[in-house]
Parts: sequence; C-alpha cells; structure tokens
Amino acid sequence: MAKKSSGSGGFGKVFLGFLLGVVAVALGLFAYLKFGPLPVAVADSPLPFEKQIVHLPLDARIERESKAAPFGTSEDVFESGAHIYRAQCASCHGTPGRDVPYAKAMFPSTPQLWKKHATSDVVGVSDDEAGETYWKVANGIRLSGMPSFKHILSDTEMWQVSLLLKNADKELPGPVTQILNSPTP
Repeated sequence: MAKKSSGSGGFGKVFLGFLLGVVAVALGLFAYLKFGPLPVAVADSPLPFEKQIVHLPLDARIERESKAAPFGTSEDVFESGAHIYRAQCASCHGTPGRDVPYAKAMFPSTPQLWKKHATSDVVGVSDDEAGETYWKVANGIRLSGMPSFKHILSDTEMWQVSLLLKNADKELPGPVTQILNSPTP
C-alpha cells in the first residue's frame, strides 16, 4: 500500500480556504457598497467610529507637518486676520455672537469659531496650536467642506487668521472686534 503525503495536501487546502475567504469578504464588501444603505446624505447618521477613523490619519499628518508661526501676535496681525476672516471664513464659521444658519445642516457641521464648546470652556479652535489651524487653512480637510486656501491666501494671511483664531478666547482689541462684527458688505 502506498503512503499518502499529508503535508502538502493540508497546506493547499488551508491556502485555498484562506483565498476563498478573502474573495468572499471582498465580494460581500462590494455588494454592501453597491446595494447597501450607506450613509451618504448629509442628514444620515455617520458610520460607527467614522469620526475617529477620519481624525486618526488627519491628526497624525498635521502633527508631522505642523510649523511654528513666523511672527508673533500684535494688534496689526489681529486686524489683518479679522479682515481676512470676514472675507473668507465668516460665511461658514460665523462671527462673534452670529451663527451661520446653514452651518449646522452641513456634514460634518461647520464649527462656530467664536463660541465655547458645549462640553468645555474652549472657544472655537483656541486650544489648537496656531500651526495646526494654519495647516487646516492651507490644506483643507477632505470630505468636510473645509477648502484649501493655499492658492487663495498668502502664507502671511493664513498665519494672520490662524493667530487670530488661536486668541479667540481672549479679549481682542476694539478695532478687531469692530471688524469682526461689522455688517456684511
């Protein structure tokens, strides 16, 4: 009687089973993406852990690429930042004491950058380093509605806005507050 070689046949079956499992998962995923009830409308509830999944690589990249401001704060920096903010940012992020009604209907909702967070005393992004805010202004954030401004604003202008927002939790000079609260042209 001939002896069976049990070693090579067992590995082949395991490999074939693994391969079929991978194909089955891929086909199931494709079917879910093609025919499933994915949350693609703004009013849909997000996928479980969607926010955490998206923020993990975003936070890692910002940490790697963040820079320090090339200049400090002053009333002139804040005034220039306020003019830029009014022209480029206020239509989505609001101004002190004035929300943008449609901002809550966006997904993710656009944060009001002059209000305290619901769960803390932090105002807007004032707890972020200016370099983080600069990165977000310069590069935008995919799938959030936040556009990139690096081809619209100069490097100096992006830093002026970022430094202004870093100080949104502090009392700003009168002229800066007037610019931010002036009626929309």
